[in-house]
Amino acid sequence: MFDYDLSEVPEQIVRRDFLKQLSAAGLAAMAAGAPRDLSANEELKHPEATADACILIWMGGGMAAPETFDPKRYAPFEKGLPIKDVLSTFPAIDTSVDNIKICQGLENIAGVMDRATLIRSAVQADLGSILHSRHQYHWHTGYVPPQTVACPHLGSWMAKVLGPVNPVMPAFVNIGQRLEGVGEKEELKAFTTAGFFGSEYGPMNLPYPEQAAASVQPPKGMNAQRFASRNRLFKKLLKESPQAEYVSDYQQESMLNALDSAYHLLSSKDRNAFDISQEPQESYQRYDTGRFGRGCLLARRLIEAGTRFVEVTTEYVPFLHWDTHNSGHETVDRLHKEIDRPVAQLILDLEARGLLDRTLVIIASEFSRDALIEGKPGSTANDQATFKVDTISEMKHYGLHRHFTGGTSVVMFGGGMKKGFLYGKTADERPLIAIENPVSIMNLHATIMTAMGISPRTGFDIEGRPFYVTQDGNGEAVKDLFA
Repeated sequence: MFDYDLSEVPEQIVRRDFLKQLSAAGLAAMAAGAPRDLSANEELKHPEATADACILIWMGGGMAAPETFDPKRYAPFEKGLPIKDVLSTFPAIDTSVDNIKICQGLENIAGVMDRATLIRSAVQADLGSILHSRHQYHWHTGYVPPQTVACPHLGSWMAKVLGPVNPVMPAFVNIGQRLEGVGEKEELKAFTTAGFFGSEYGPMNLPYPEQAAASVQPPKGMNAQRFASRNRLFKKLLKESPQAEYVSDYQQESMLNALDSAYHLLSSKDRNAFDISQEPQESYQRYDTGRFGRGCLLARRLIEAGTRFVEVTTEYVPFLHWDTHNSGHETVDRLHKEIDRPVAQLILDLEARGLLDRTLVIIASEFSRDALIEGKPGSTANDQATFKVDTISEMKHYGLHRHFTGGTSVVMFGGGMKKGFLYGKTADERPLIAIENPVSIMNLHATIMTAMGISPRTGFDIEGRPFYVTQDGNGEAVKDLFA
């Protein structure tokens, strides 16, 4: 969907930027025909859905499992503490489930763990370099970059195969991540896209939840008649531009559909869901721990209004938030305060509205962290640690700062998953690798898609080659997680 305000932009700039997008769309591969089980060359047999909508709570930057959902032996800060003794810098606390403990600072989330399935054995592939960009791309698309086609985001698969719950609402909304003015912006854009599916299945990007309402209103001072006229002219520009001959009919139609969807939303009362200022003050304050908390509130409102997939993120910016290379403990202490209350409130609100059973809520990150080991034992990936010390001499050393792919936590609420359920295990002492029931990204995606009623073997014929929702159609849902 497009968020252009054309009323105060010089015509030549509008045309140039628009044609730039048009040309980029023309480079995407064409998704032809209906989805099939291409490996068996037969019509798909989709599983019965246990969820109608999905919220991905993305902890961008590498959320350390031993500092959040998989506490280990606690070592309080003291000068001279050997780094090898640092497994967790937060003590464990009880939750609403007898056999599940999580880290201090997440007391509100602890209170709703009886609604959750906690996977402690998610693992990431060794991609050669433990770079955020590569692992984030892999997690969000299921494919390791680079690829010869533009891979769709998970949310775009749901938008393409299932469509929106409410035809007026965008099927896929991305909340909290800036795609401009931050480091690695091109890498972020690479997976925040519908890829070969086309513009109509891409995300509506809302980096600032409090500004979301403005993004679904006609430009200031433009009446309904002029707005409709501007929409017609915009579509005419698409069809008649010199670059149009380089764009496939499919991609051109997809962009026209995206424009139509945006126009219908801006003309609908359903756009009120984007205005978090309409939330009762008491409810608003429960969420308002900052931009992330307001993003959780917006996500709940959009799911209520009929959006299919929402990603809400703490935002990935290099060396900020969960990218804890320095001052890890102090940073995670701040992040606990930002995420704890909004996440718990989101679960309680969905439950109170009768939506949790049919909404799959996922908390995930691209990998975990360790204070000592990079990657996992035996990995040849490049070391991404910014400093190496043997003992702690100041607070900035205290925390988990190395990228770790051997054992990661994923939390899943609602959507047909078991309640109060613990799955998998990591070692109690370093190396903290998954030692029971490891779950790969491919099988995690298969689980998510199965819950949404999409076969993990769903594929499209792209430029003469099969392309699947899980890599090569081989993903297997973890059946033990379902209620």
